[in-house]
Formats: sequence, C-alpha cells, structure tokens
Amino acid sequence: MAQLISGVVVTNDFNLNKVCEFQGVSVLNINDLANAVKPVVLPGEELRVQVIKDGKEQNQGVGYLDDGTMIVVEEGHRYIGKMIDVIITSVLQTSAGRMIFAKPKLLEKAL
Repeated sequence: MAQLISGVVVTNDFNLNKVCEFQGVSVLNINDLANAVKPVVLPGEELRVQVIKDGKEQNQGVGYLDDGTMIVVEEGHRYIGKMIDVIITSVLQTSAGRMIFAKPKLLEKAL
C-alpha cells in the first residue's frame, strides 16, 4: 500500500522494516528514532539517579533515566528509595535498548 501511494511506513517491527527497505519503500523505525534522541552517556560521567529496586545480582540496585533507560548500580541495594550520585562504569547496547552500569560516587570517594 505504501509503495502504491508513495507513502512512508512508520514501525517498530524489525522484519517489516527489512521488507520495506527491500521493496524500496521509505520507512521510519521508531526504535531507531528513540535511540537517536536518548542522551549519550560515557564511562566516567556522573549522573544523579533514584535507586528504586533490587537488581538481578546480589547487592545491585536499579534506577531509570527519564527516557526509560535502565541504570544498574553496583553495590546499590542499600540505596533503594534514595537519590544518589553515580559514576558510569560501562554502557551496553542491546536489542531491547541500552543499559547503563554505574557505581555509587560515595564508594568512589571512600577508595
């Protein structure tokens, strides 16, 4: 249909995105758009985050950026319910989105 009317397909479906590219139909992938407008963070940067729940591993805490990006805070379990400053240790891009790993700045000062 989009090909017939010279339209554009807007989707978050990976397979539909590939079909559109193959057929020469203009396509906007919503996931690509979302990733493009997310703030860029790099290891060593500082952020302020509220730790809201336990992580998967022992002593981890989890918080989120305003855009929904998950921040895993090592040794963050004791800060659940608190707003803390963290230092980014690594950033992992997955098919489901981006995950940021960090450690509390308080621990950094203690070392």
